[in-house]
Amino acid sequence: MTLKERISEDIKQAMKNRDQGALRALRAIKSAILLAETAAGASGDLSAEEELKLLTRQAKQRKDSIEQFKANGREDLAVSEEEELVVIEQYLPKQMSEAEIRAEVQAIITSVGATGAGDIGKVMGPASKAMAGKADGKLINQIARELLGGA
Repeated sequence: MTLKERISEDIKQAMKNRDQGALRALRAIKSAILLAETAAGASGDLSAEEELKLLTRQAKQRKDSIEQFKANGREDLAVSEEEELVVIEQYLPKQMSEAEIRAEVQAIITSVGATGAGDIGKVMGPASKAMAGKADGKLINQIARELLGGA
């Protein structure tokens, strides 16, 4: 079952359950999928990698919105975004712990031969690719800088 089919089924279930938060999130995901499929140069159906990128982008947008709303004292809007984020995260792979990220980044630093803060670019490319969808890019970058002595 593709992500698009799974989302459609879950939309039906959310409608039956009258779960407005889930319904908003699922409709947003479905809309993003349809936009990606019909974008110029798109081949139609999305690959698993493209679906993962799309979901990760949706989750990141929600996290950024939550930060903004809380900073501006709009808890009501932050709660709505948090509800949607919970639904989106159900479709993402399990997130790595900080210890797991640290171990992975250390292994990448060793494999690429990075020695200092100037080598952050050598590390971030492979690290971002290896942990795509499983870890937040900001946290990967923070840990890489720390391990390379640039923190």
